[in-house]
Amino acid sequence: MTDVKLGANLWSQASDWPGFLSAARRAEALGFDSFWTWDHILAIFGDPHQPIFEGYTALAAVAQATERIQLGLFVGANPFRNPGLVAKSVTTIDHISGGRAIMGLGGAWFELEHRAFGLDFGSGFGQRLDWLGEALDAVTQLLRGETVTSPPGGRYAFDGLRIDPPPIQAHLPIMIGGSGEQKTLRLVARYADIWNAFGSPETLAHKDAVLRERCAEVGRDPGTIERTVGCKITIRRTAEEAEHVRRQLLEHNRTPLERVAGDETFWTGTPEHIAEIMAGYRKIGFHTFIVELPAPYDEETMESLIRDVKPMVAAG
Repeated sequence: MTDVKLGANLWSQASDWPGFLSAARRAEALGFDSFWTWDHILAIFGDPHQPIFEGYTALAAVAQATERIQLGLFVGANPFRNPGLVAKSVTTIDHISGGRAIMGLGGAWFELEHRAFGLDFGSGFGQRLDWLGEALDAVTQLLRGETVTSPPGGRYAFDGLRIDPPPIQAHLPIMIGGSGEQKTLRLVARYADIWNAFGSPETLAHKDAVLRERCAEVGRDPGTIERTVGCKITIRRTAEEAEHVRRQLLEHNRTPLERVAGDETFWTGTPEHIAEIMAGYRKIGFHTFIVELPAPYDEETMESLIRDVKPMVAAG
């Protein structure tokens, strides 16, 4: 069976820089396979007007401060930046890290931050996904070392653009987040090396079946796409203690409990309970778990994931 992989996705809100960087280094030292952080410019949990770090500059700093772990944004907000500049930024991070960068890209959803910064949010999600498709087509070519000139009438107007130096990696992987069946999964089938989604095993089994149909439409082997599931985990010796810690973390992030009521991406409990949940996703082909960790970053949960949970899940 495919190996279990763990990613550490640090919430970039409600933290100071020393704490954020220390948690990133700790994730690498513990043995997490990948490091992620948000691409948001206002806080997305609780009060939006609380401290939050910008994604690409934070990722570049973590790249310099680590040696092994893969690095990416979870996921890059396409409307924030020109995708040619994004390809240049990710390539630079690939060089800083010695070949560990992942390009994460998505359509974006948080209108408030776009409005606050004066960024074009488009007419709706459908238009933003059209922009994303155009961006993915361009960056895929740019990361392969090709020269890109945009066709007329689109969102972008590249004119003989080429990225130099190229990435260190011969193939810099692309992650796409989302599971919309009509547009997003078609983009995943065409462009993604890594797919991230949220939901129950039943929901994601259905989404995976749709993705396989989309892959058949473009002649893509669905087995070449890594399936990842996003989750928010708190682990302690008892379920009650884990829930207490979860509530403390939400309070630190100015997030009322009722704002996350019913959110099935919060997995809270003992190591055995978390391993049982993960086993359900492995049965449907999701072997990579990208664990969101709110500031001030729960080291006990991080340690237990590597020491206790991962071996249990790997053993089946």
